[in-house]
Amino acid sequence: MRLDENSGGVITLKEAQDLVRTYQTSNPEEVKGFFIGANHLKAILNQERCIGVRIYNAYEEESKTHTLVLIGVDGNENDMKEGVIVDRLVKCPPHCSGTVILD
Repeated sequence: MRLDENSGGVITLKEAQDLVRTYQTSNPEEVKGFFIGANHLKAILNQERCIGVRIYNAYEEESKTHTLVLIGVDGNENDMKEGVIVDRLVKCPPHCSGTVILD
């Protein structure tokens, strides 16, 4: 599979609920979700040659919690190491939606 601007796929709310519920049931102590502000996401996507975002699982040693690292990807499928890299996402909990996906 070649990466491009259309990689990934749209799913239904039910599919999303099933995926999230399965993960949360299997990993009840893990972070439920993450939030990234639009400006940080746009900063990655607006980089010259950026075709999308790669999201790496990561681990914060100090807080002993799961996190994510986001980095732009160029048309050659390479991480844009000289570009914008984002971490320090806002975790849920405690910052969760009033209308969670599982409702």
